[in-house]
Amino acid sequence: MVRLTADVIWKSPHFFNAIKERELDLRGNKIAVIENLGATEDQFDTIDLSDNEIVKLENMPYLNRLGTLIINNNRITRINSNIGEFLPKLHTLVLTNNRLVNLVEIDPLASLPKLQFLSLLDNNITKKPNYRLYVIHKLKSLRVLDFKKVKNKERMEAINLFASKVVEEEAEKESLRTSTPVEVQNDIEAAAEEQQTPNAIGPTPEQIIAIKAAIVNSQTLEEVARLEKALKTGQLPADLNTLIDNMESSNFKENHETVVNGENENANVLRDVEEQGNKESTPMEQD
Repeated sequence: MVRLTADVIWKSPHFFNAIKERELDLRGNKIAVIENLGATEDQFDTIDLSDNEIVKLENMPYLNRLGTLIINNNRITRINSNIGEFLPKLHTLVLTNNRLVNLVEIDPLASLPKLQFLSLLDNNITKKPNYRLYVIHKLKSLRVLDFKKVKNKERMEAINLFASKVVEEEAEKESLRTSTPVEVQNDIEAAAEEQQTPNAIGPTPEQIIAIKAAIVNSQTLEEVARLEKALKTGQLPADLNTLIDNMESSNFKENHETVVNGENENANVLRDVEEQGNKESTPMEQD
């Protein structure tokens, strides 16, 4: 990571771009946090912060001259709620390929009084229902969204769709409901399935006996760890049903008695392995 220091700013390329505006090039510096932009002394019309690792669009100083801010290919997930107070003349904002997910995350952009050109391409937010109409509804001065002109027809559709405050709030809630990252969503679904599983309840005394007996008869440390987890969490693996069914067998009775009395050598081996921090990975030998 590189800090955006005054020295970095002063040594970065600056030039007159194709439209004769003074531009500061801060691309590809692995910058994680926006800071010290006051060192620019508000001498630039355009600042390019693309290809960095910025997470939040915040910490902007008052830059009355700045008209274009380019922040492609970063990790932006949040925008400062009062960004408009610091960038009163910003008319172009390019946020292509960032990590904005919820519709409500663009609401702070409504504080930018001059914003006319906005790109949110390659953000997950663009996949939300009524995304384009929501943005048009929120940003009244917008003329071009994702490099497509905002048409009067779209403005009317946005007005009609969000005429009711209730509809707007529902759109925001729907965005939040459908914005869960894939990894988290998978965890939620797995937890839901687990709760629906009949065996996803605390084990009965008989089941505890079966699990302990299964630990004694385990052939690998992985199996021991899995069974011990079942004891600690109270979540009984589905495949232990067969063990429960076989509890009446003499083998299980013998093993249960041995577990209770602490006489089985395998139990001693298990304790030795645990004391060694589970460093061994070979199957435990049966007597």
